[in-house]
Amino acid sequence: MSDDSTEMPSTLRSRLAATPLWDFALALYGRPGVEAACLHLQDDAGVDVAELLWRCWLYHHGLATGEAPEAVSRWQAEVTAPLRRLRRALKDEARHREGAAALRERLKASELDAEREALLRLEEHSLAGHALRPLSRPTPELQAALPLRPQLQKKSHLFALRTLESQLDPS
Repeated sequence: MSDDSTEMPSTLRSRLAATPLWDFALALYGRPGVEAACLHLQDDAGVDVAELLWRCWLYHHGLATGEAPEAVSRWQAEVTAPLRRLRRALKDEARHREGAAALRERLKASELDAEREALLRLEEHSLAGHALRPLSRPTPELQAALPLRPQLQKKSHLFALRTLESQLDPS
């Protein structure tokens, strides 16, 4: 597979399909320190967590890619982010009002559904072979494999990325 090729070898497609992105993301997110690292990168550096988990999935399989598909970025901005803002806005009120707490839980479930949809779209994009390229050997650090580098310069960002990388097992 060349850098400009959209054709993906069937063995690679099979490997990616054998580890669905949603399952990979749930497993990774549940590992020690990963949730906190992802949320820090989201809140402090503006990193989209779904995109970050997608890139970790690709990295795990020895792959990298360029920009996220515009349709997925738009989905995250127009659907997922507003649900997140609403859920977070209700946090204090939900402590004192049962109705607000119930609404917040429904928003949380909807936000998770929106994240899952984004990950499914990213997986479909990847399985189609769009702009995937193999990582160089030896495998670079996760930070070097991400196109998000310019926004990840603080020590806390680099520490969060190292936490993520420590929980991955690149193949």
